[in-house]
Amino acid sequence: MQKLDYLRETPSQTAGPYVHIGLAPGAAGFDIYDHELGWDIAGPNARGERIRIEGLVIDGTGSPIKDVLLEAWQANSEGNYAHPEGGGPVEDGFCGWGRVITNFDTGEWAFETIKPGPVAGRNGTIQAPHISLWVVARGINVGLNTRAYFDDEAEANAKDPVLNTIEWENRRPTLIAKRFERDGKPVYRFDIRIQGDGETVFFDI
Repeated sequence: MQKLDYLRETPSQTAGPYVHIGLAPGAAGFDIYDHELGWDIAGPNARGERIRIEGLVIDGTGSPIKDVLLEAWQANSEGNYAHPEGGGPVEDGFCGWGRVITNFDTGEWAFETIKPGPVAGRNGTIQAPHISLWVVARGINVGLNTRAYFDDEAEANAKDPVLNTIEWENRRPTLIAKRFERDGKPVYRFDIRIQGDGETVFFDI
């Protein structure tokens, strides 16, 4: 019987200097795409409350990381994803997914979107409104997965099956975005701390 040769696992490495050119070329100064995957992840036809979510990605010394790429995905205001198995129909043009990089000078990132609705979880549970985030940057070998919940959804957050899996209750607030208003428009602040005091909860998925 012939012995099978298995390929060895490819070693991981950090995101290199071409990550911005390949994934967010407009921000890197390259006019490649007619429409980038960028800042507005809901589209013009999405129903619901228009919001902005913004923040920093902060390292273990408390300094902002300025070369981060973030991807976000979410449900629409009725809790449906733009996927054949996403729970139901979505508005024309709603993709619920986007990609941005941090500002090279300040480290700030932001998305324009609509506030998502509660979504169906496993075994008949209901998940509180949230936005899922994936973070990659220099020095991070494997992308980090986290979630941003909303501080004005306290009742739903208290029942959320994912938040309730976090054994250390004092770490759950690291997943809560704080609401305020700017020029009469709702904004949620969500800083992501990679390590150190107040380290954000990341999920192994």
